[in-house]
Amino acid sequence: MKILIKSGRVIDPASGRDEVADVAIASGRIVSIGAATEFAAERVIDASGLVVAPGLVDLAARLREPGQEHEGMLESELAAAAAGGVTSLVCPPDTDPVLDEPGLVEMLKFRARKLSRCRLFPLGALTRELKGTTLTEMAELTEAGCVGFSQADVTLADTQVLMRALQYAATYGYTVWLRPQDAALGKGVAASGAIATRLGLSGVPVIAETIALHTILELVRATNARVHLCRLSSAAGVALVRAAKAEGLPVTADVSINSLHLTDVDIGFFNPDMRLVPPLRQGPDREALRQGLADGTIDALVSDHNPVAEDAKNLPFGEAEPGATGLELLLSLALRWGRDLGLPLHTALARVTCDPVRVLGDALGSLAGSAGRLVEGGVADLCLFDPADEWAVTPGVLASQGQHTPFAFAHTGMALPGRVRATLVAGTPAYERAAGG
Repeated sequence: MKILIKSGRVIDPASGRDEVADVAIASGRIVSIGAATEFAAERVIDASGLVVAPGLVDLAARLREPGQEHEGMLESELAAAAAGGVTSLVCPPDTDPVLDEPGLVEMLKFRARKLSRCRLFPLGALTRELKGTTLTEMAELTEAGCVGFSQADVTLADTQVLMRALQYAATYGYTVWLRPQDAALGKGVAASGAIATRLGLSGVPVIAETIALHTILELVRATNARVHLCRLSSAAGVALVRAAKAEGLPVTADVSINSLHLTDVDIGFFNPDMRLVPPLRQGPDREALRQGLADGTIDALVSDHNPVAEDAKNLPFGEAEPGATGLELLLSLALRWGRDLGLPLHTALARVTCDPVRVLGDALGSLAGSAGRLVEGGVADLCLFDPADEWAVTPGVLASQGQHTPFAFAHTGMALPGRVRATLVAGTPAYERAAGG
């Protein structure tokens, strides 16, 4: 279908483009950006007052399929992605069964393609069944479509196994995605500090993150493997990553929307919606994460989408399953972060579009040159949103099967800026919302 998006504010963070223009789309590609006077469109979308941006790229979203369909189905979670303006997402390998066999990866990608809501890029398991003992067949998993290898939130306690994994990955140019957390120190349910002590909750100290980071960075020095550090949570962690980048180590990092906006104070009176991994830390940690994202120490903002069923969440804080829905909140919370820090709109959008694409690099294959960008001849993955439209997260408003989020209006009392009006994947509308809807 030939689609003409008229009179929108076209922002491409990668090139710095920011202008009112038309975008002409045909055969899944962007034909032109500018005045499309001779383009014979089959459909015209009036984008007056809207921002036309690249589709969002989310580096951390659990879809709960296969194995945990009671908490999320591929249909519901990819619909949530489209409703949030997300056109590409990376899913961790901790499904049931674990993504450690090429057939499972191919099945998941096939199902996602059939739904045509969002591009799916799986991470393969780094070790068999995530048990931390035997490495997976990384070459076969890469051929099946994996863009990297991860232990998800399962700590790899054997340093020798991790070193061998990094050596192998470095040899073949694979990226290893690791969440830095020490296995022994990371067993608590809240961040160590006055709040956890007052509430009587078991704590996770900052050194659980920094000890793991020191180990990972030493192994990167030894192997020169590319490592992506997932969901930093502390000021000390940000400082270590900043020093590693200054040294020239091949590392990148992300932070979740939860850690970027919330602190342990938000736990309140044992609110289970604040039961998250990594745990919410103190105010200085949050500010360091915000500044680290602003100055590029942290490369990307992620939703850390992890839908949780009602019966698993509505339990005492320490027993509640950690996680929250986030795909539909990623854009709004990126905009809120940018507004809070007084950053230009294109900077806020970069952290959820072109910057995550740089983390993925060549693993995107033919999409590497145009994903997360608006460029003539490039893939037509777009997000149209109204920056002036504020909305409140209330029960039933989310498309995700998981309705639990720490940003629910009942918890925060705040409306979120920016509402997605339409999402296009390969030039085909994946989501549309009527004005005022």
